[in-house]
Amino acid sequence: MNLARWKETGLGLLGRGVLAASLVAGSLLTFAGTTHADTGGAIRVALYADIGSKYKSTVPLVTLQSDLGFSLLSQAGTPLLSVPPQNKVRVSLDGYRVKVLETPTWQVAADAAKKLQATSDKPQLFMASRGGAKVYQLYTGSYASVAAAQSGLTSVMKAGVSLPEGQTPAVAGTKHLSAGSYATLEEAQAVVGSLTAAGFDAWPVFVSGEGGSARTEVWVGEAANDSDLATVSAAAAGLLPQLVLSPVAAGTAGLIIRMDAGLDFSSEVQAFHYLLSGSDAKFTAAGNEKGILLTERSKRTYRGNLELGNLNGSLSVINVVPLEQYLYAVVGGEVSSGWPQEALKAQAVAARSYALAQGNRFDVANVVDTTLSQVYNGIGAEAPVITKAVDATAGEVLMSGGKIVEAVFSSNGGGVTADPSEVWNNGGDTFVSVVSSEDAAAVASSKKWYYVLLNSGISGYAREDNIKLTGNTTAAGLPLATATTKDVNIRPLPIIDNSANPAGKLNPGDTAVVLGQVYESGSYSWIKGPYTSAELLKSLSGKTSNALPSSITSLQVTKRGPSGRAVEVKANGQILQVKYPDLFRSSFGGLPSTLFDIVPAGSYTVLGADGTTATIGSVASAGVLSATGKVTANGSGTVVMGADQSSRVVTSSPGFYFIGWGNGHGLGMSQWGVKGMADSGYDYRQILQHYFNNVTIVKE
Repeated sequence: MNLARWKETGLGLLGRGVLAASLVAGSLLTFAGTTHADTGGAIRVALYADIGSKYKSTVPLVTLQSDLGFSLLSQAGTPLLSVPPQNKVRVSLDGYRVKVLETPTWQVAADAAKKLQATSDKPQLFMASRGGAKVYQLYTGSYASVAAAQSGLTSVMKAGVSLPEGQTPAVAGTKHLSAGSYATLEEAQAVVGSLTAAGFDAWPVFVSGEGGSARTEVWVGEAANDSDLATVSAAAAGLLPQLVLSPVAAGTAGLIIRMDAGLDFSSEVQAFHYLLSGSDAKFTAAGNEKGILLTERSKRTYRGNLELGNLNGSLSVINVVPLEQYLYAVVGGEVSSGWPQEALKAQAVAARSYALAQGNRFDVANVVDTTLSQVYNGIGAEAPVITKAVDATAGEVLMSGGKIVEAVFSSNGGGVTADPSEVWNNGGDTFVSVVSSEDAAAVASSKKWYYVLLNSGISGYAREDNIKLTGNTTAAGLPLATATTKDVNIRPLPIIDNSANPAGKLNPGDTAVVLGQVYESGSYSWIKGPYTSAELLKSLSGKTSNALPSSITSLQVTKRGPSGRAVEVKANGQILQVKYPDLFRSSFGGLPSTLFDIVPAGSYTVLGADGTTATIGSVASAGVLSATGKVTANGSGTVVMGADQSSRVVTSSPGFYFIGWGNGHGLGMSQWGVKGMADSGYDYRQILQHYFNNVTIVKE
């Protein structure tokens, strides 16, 4: 439409509220002059995406900014606009929403938004122009469907939000009218001002065209259905007869430009907010050497580009980044920059091999940014020594049988890595169980803990620097200890956990029986529990293919794999049938590894002279035949010594302890073992060929 025609009819009034908001944000939107960063040899990392059963991490909107500014590009790479340095912008989907209220007072909208923040229907606050004055529009959403929005509407109505007189929350939708195309964004802004002055919701929109082209349109209305859209069209025709409106075709990819007023609900802060319209919409935030900060992802900053799209009705954010730059952050996220250079090189080659072996595992992405793939925390995880290690091994991968090896790794093997049969029942001959004695490097600087029994009958753990041996022993030969300072905490597990109450206290002059000494719970060795029957059943629910007992009275590892990891566990004598052995970790409340023993807290087993066994519970007692005759030992508080001279206390609380070694699935490379080998003088090639069988290291 000819802009002169609008001026002649008196409709070319620029909305002052929109203009003012543009100035507050830093500058009027301008067309960008820069293009993509080079993505040759790039990897696609899903930060947010709904990929069904493969991966799901979603967010209603994202907030972006960069120290150097950045550009927004169309799917074809056409520059659309520039975001100035340090300016924040928001991006969300043009989905179904619940329009909660509209008010000329920011504080009224902010107070309502704060109330909605406590619900699952997160608020979004926009600023618009109405009759030449600013108004604030509060929404919840977006939602993937009308039905989901209707459910959100019900939730909003129950939230107790104070509404302006005469207003009722309603569902807003994705149906719009187009007021035509314009040569410049400024012309489109002028038309928007005229429409909003007449009382209509209208916005400038960048629309993706054929062959990578982009055009600027003005869209009007946000109807949830065709009937509502027809109502908007009729009203516009009555008030603005010179205006020709036509429905926007379903699925049209567009970038709707709105103004956000909800960056902070404690004070008014504004920023541009771009809504991605269309089921296949994709736009790109083109990065720079300083990266783009993504507030919602723990305020991490990412190299490369951020591809923003609509995937299965949710906002997707895919980081498209050069592979080697991706590795700068992965290696820094997986291991410490303080580790030896050869350890960092080994991690770089393993991480590169793993990434390249993934293919399009996640459909729209090669990998995700969590431990489901590899830890990827962006630029903040980088360090010069890590960059040096990645660069020194640039392009190097592990090969076996002509293919790149999916070089999996875990934090700590617990002294021995896993065999494939102990993890996911597959893996090929590249993965075999190997000794990883250097895993103990994880506890090289850790304190040990004494397992002690107090005079009160309470047992627990005291750190070695808080107690000392007295030099005396019990009649059974167990050493005695006392505290070195006042009120030493006796903790239920060998780790400082301030969320758990101490089991008891030990003071100087008091004595405690020392039953054993262990490392502090960590990646090398650990103790978890005690877990009650109810807790175990809750954790096991849905993870076994067979029915669970109503109560667990016994729990035993009945079969182990080549490395000693549990591959079969029985509850009450019944096999717990899991899909694959590594599932035992999550089945038992999130254990660090499957290299564990199970110890019942409230019972012990006695081996008789005739070879039979009997289990004694904490509420029972055992008859013991000694040289002087038969005596009775009560179950609760009894100290039991095993044939290996280990000791433990039978408590009055039933449950099960898991005592284990290692952290992670254990297959492939052990990261702490890598550090230990590097400390001992091995180079990265020797380290990798120790953990991966029949592999060669080649430069791709």
